[in-house]
Amino acid sequence: MRFVLIGPVYPYRGGIAHYTTMLYRTLREIGYEVLLVSFRRQYPKWFFPGQSDRDPTTRPMIIEGVQYWIDSLNPLSWLWTFIRLGRYQPDGIVLQWWTPFWALLWVVLGVGNKLFLHRPLIFICHNVLPHETQWWHRGLTKMVLRWGTGFIVQSDAEKLNLLNILPQATTVVMPHPVYDMFSDARVSKAVAREQLELALDAPTLLFFGIVREYKGLYDLLIALPQIQAQLPAIKLLVAGEFWDDKVACQTTIQKLGIEGVVRIDDRYIPNDEVSIYFSAADVVVAPYRSVTGSGVVQMARGFGLPVITTLVGGLGDVVIEGKTGLLVPPQNPKALTKAIVRYFQENLAETMTSAVLQSAEDFSWKRLGKYLGDMVSEFTDLVNKDRDIVH
Repeated sequence: MRFVLIGPVYPYRGGIAHYTTMLYRTLREIGYEVLLVSFRRQYPKWFFPGQSDRDPTTRPMIIEGVQYWIDSLNPLSWLWTFIRLGRYQPDGIVLQWWTPFWALLWVVLGVGNKLFLHRPLIFICHNVLPHETQWWHRGLTKMVLRWGTGFIVQSDAEKLNLLNILPQATTVVMPHPVYDMFSDARVSKAVAREQLELALDAPTLLFFGIVREYKGLYDLLIALPQIQAQLPAIKLLVAGEFWDDKVACQTTIQKLGIEGVVRIDDRYIPNDEVSIYFSAADVVVAPYRSVTGSGVVQMARGFGLPVITTLVGGLGDVVIEGKTGLLVPPQNPKALTKAIVRYFQENLAETMTSAVLQSAEDFSWKRLGKYLGDMVSEFTDLVNKDRDIVH
């Protein structure tokens, strides 16, 4: 079976680039042929809210044979890409959907496939609609996804979102696979905390990833004074680039009097440093206000770290309450306080860590890769049957 997989990979940074890389490797390991297509230019500088969309790591996830054909601002590159896809003659095409910025490009490929290639087109929807939804996003999303043959989403809530836009869509829920690509670089807690200048005996929370409103950092900050009252040595490590107002966050920290509790590393954490932060933490706290799937939660799983998170999106399907983590209502600092204090006072890390590691097999990349193959085969068989009926 021959796949075309389109998405960002190194030198671009972030969770979608990691996802594309891991999926490509998995499809190849299963035995499929894969043409991996990425971007010459991903985002214009004026569009990207961070410092750069390039990965600063010294430990890149490099893939041989990537075709950097697509320039986001050059429609001629989109057409040339489609011509090359036709020459490759794939059995199936896999596109990833996470932002309406790519709407016109995906429409060009979708319409071209419908008119000329007639191949199953599978969308992996990381977000059906953006986290900060505008009135026009629903229309753009429908304009793109209507060309899909099948869809993979990461939660039942996202399935409902998709079906509200495309009621007849063939949709499968497949939770985000585990991010274990950095776990081989794990170090001891003592070494990690020495590098980060954290006390070895301090209960340490990790909030990891780009800081945006929907991720709920503010709710965690509001909870910290009450947490500190019961766990005086508590520390919060915030590791990630701020896309929200950092000054407002610092003002909140000062008003709450928790300057000595919170450490902020305001930057994109490169691959070669990820293991240091996760190795230093006692637990990952991901107090999402809304979410579809979470790469951070699945990265914690790869390191064997329990998670305290909120019962939103599909997190209730990937975090087992009381076994691999604790679940609380969103935007509820009191419940968050209670869960964090309970985690340390009842020493839940001892029992949860082994359960987290054992659960990784339930979220394997191979499961996703094989399902993609099954979807393409099933859709191809249906097309062939329709042709036989016509003839």
